[in-house]
Amino acid sequence: MSAKTSDAVSLHHVIVVGGTPAEWAATGDEQWAARLGEMGKVADHVGAQWLVVRPFGPGLAGGSGVAEVAATPPAPPASAPDRTVTIGGCQVTAQSQPDGRQRLTMAVAALHAAGEPIDEASIASLLNAPAAADPDLVVVVGAKHRLPQSLAWELAYSELVFVDLPWQHFGPRQLEDAIASFAHRHRRFGGID
Repeated sequence: MSAKTSDAVSLHHVIVVGGTPAEWAATGDEQWAARLGEMGKVADHVGAQWLVVRPFGPGLAGGSGVAEVAATPPAPPASAPDRTVTIGGCQVTAQSQPDGRQRLTMAVAALHAAGEPIDEASIASLLNAPAAADPDLVVVVGAKHRLPQSLAWELAYSELVFVDLPWQHFGPRQLEDAIASFAHRHRRFGGID
């Protein structure tokens, strides 16, 4: 990535969404370490403090492109644990929960159980963790006509960049390209002007 691109980008929190829980479970520890390290270097290079990687969703029904919706969202596979590594000044976290609705429900239940106020700020704080800010950029590894089930809350103030590739082919070069695309956009933060 050129210095010009990295100077123009103001990123604090990036989310990359791709792959199914089965694809995540099939990835070995060494592969995860390499993948997170490579993406972390890219995020750190542009000054991001947090890079969160999540699966796209629970899975695809028969390759039809239609997401399966189960009555009870599946739990993350035991062989795909959450992982965290620090690369330079960027904390890189892989969170294996494939259903954003379940994460949202769990956050509200946790706030209720703790007697904390259930408002936008408290929910955002739990759902954005470990980041301390809403995501600036969400990179969706998949077709433009499908939003990830793993994100329910995080899309509100985020810029979306779609990369139409299989998860196995997504790497640091594609993340660099997504960040470059983000750098050339005029963010409206929900505005339509």
